[in-house]
Amino acid sequence: MLSAFANALKIPELRGKILFTLAMVAIYRLGSYIPVPGADYAAIRQFLDSAQNSGTNGAYNLINLFSGGALTQFAIFALGIMPYITSSIIMQLLGVVIPRLEALRKEGEAGQKKIQQYTRLVTVGLALLQSAGIITLASNSQLLQGVNIFPGIWWGRFLLALTTLTAGTALIMWIGELITQRGIGNGMSILIFSSIVSQLPGQGGAILQARGAWVFAGVCFLGLIIIVAVITVEQAQRRIPVQYAKRMVGRKMFGGSSTYIPLKVNQAGVIPIIFASSLLYLPVLLSSIMNRPWLTNFVTRYFQRGDHPGYIIAYFVLIIAFAYFYNSIAFNPVDTADNMKKYGGVIPGIRPGRQTAEYLNNILTRITLPGSLFLALIAIVPFLLQNISGTAQQFPFGGTAILITVGVGLETMKQIESQLMMRNYEGFLR
Repeated sequence: MLSAFANALKIPELRGKILFTLAMVAIYRLGSYIPVPGADYAAIRQFLDSAQNSGTNGAYNLINLFSGGALTQFAIFALGIMPYITSSIIMQLLGVVIPRLEALRKEGEAGQKKIQQYTRLVTVGLALLQSAGIITLASNSQLLQGVNIFPGIWWGRFLLALTTLTAGTALIMWIGELITQRGIGNGMSILIFSSIVSQLPGQGGAILQARGAWVFAGVCFLGLIIIVAVITVEQAQRRIPVQYAKRMVGRKMFGGSSTYIPLKVNQAGVIPIIFASSLLYLPVLLSSIMNRPWLTNFVTRYFQRGDHPGYIIAYFVLIIAFAYFYNSIAFNPVDTADNMKKYGGVIPGIRPGRQTAEYLNNILTRITLPGSLFLALIAIVPFLLQNISGTAQQFPFGGTAILITVGVGLETMKQIESQLMMRNYEGFLR
C-alpha cells in the first residue's frame, strides 16, 4: 500500500489532483474555525472546554457532525454541507413526482446541468431558513444550552449573520464542485469525510481522559470490528446475470455479450438515516414554534438527546421504512426491464417484460431487509453505548460517521487505483 501511495505521487497529473484536493480541504477546515461576526467567541470556547459538546442541542447533532464541529463554534461554515444534501434529496424525490424534472434527467448532460442549477438555488433557500433558525437559537441560549453566544441581537446584526452563514454554505458548495472537477473523488463526500475525521481525535481523547486506557482500547477494538462489518456490507451485492442476444446491423454482428445488474445490499447508503433524523427533529421544531410547557417537557424527555428507548425504537423503525421507500424510488424495476427488452437483454430463465420487472422487484425487496437492518443497527450503536455507559460522550465509531467515512474512503481509493492501473502501476486493492 505504501508503494501505491508513492506511485500516486510520482504521476504529475494525479499528484496535482491530490494536492489540489488537500488544499481545498484545508480551506474548508479553516472556515470551520472563523466565528460569525458578532458572536461571543470567548463564551463559546469556555463552554467547549468545560462541557466538551455535551450540552449541544440533540436536534442539531447531524448538522454539527457534517460541519466538523463548526455549528457548536458558530463559525461561518456552521451549516456545513447539510443544505446541499437536503436539496439533492428533495430534487431526487421531486424527479419522481414532476414529469419535467424526469424529462430533464433523461436529456443527458444538458439536463443534468439544469437540475444542478435548480439544486444550487434550493440549497441557498434552505441555507437562509436554517441560518435564521440557528441565529435565533444562538441568541436565545438554546444552541449551546445556557450560553448566549450571540448577545445583543438586532435586525442589522441578524442580517449580517444571516448573510455570512448563507454565503458560507454557497462557498462550501463551490469548493465541493471544484474538488469534483479538478481533484480526486466526489467533492461533497470528501468534505463530509474531512469533517467527520477531524472530530475523531477529540472524541477519542475525551473517552481516554474520562474512562481510562482500558475503555479506550475496548472502544478502538469495537470500532475496528464495526469498520470491517461496514466494509463487508458496503461491498456486498447481488449480481443478476443478463444475456444480450446477437443482432445484425448491416454486415456487422453486435451483441451476444453477458453482463450483470449489480444490486447492492445497502442500496440507499446513509440517506435513510438522514431522513429519519430529519423526521424526528420535527417535534423539536414544533415545540419551539408552539412554546407550550407540556409539549416542551415531552420533547425534552423523549426527543432532545435521543437516549430514551422510545426514541431509539422509533429511529430504528424509521430507518428501515425509509430504506425501502428510497430503494423503491432510486431503482425502478419496470424501467430496467423495459430497457433490457429494448436492447435485447434477458435474464436466463425469466421472460422479458412484466415477469422480469417482478423478478427484479422481488430480489430488491429481499436484499433490502438485511441491508436496512444492518443500517439501523449501526445507526443506534452510539445511543445504546451512551445508555450502557451512562455518559453523554459520543461514540466515535458508529452511526452515520462510520458509514460515510468507510464509503467515501473506499470510493476514493477505487478512483486513485483506476488512475494507477491506467499507467500500469499496482493499486491499493491488489
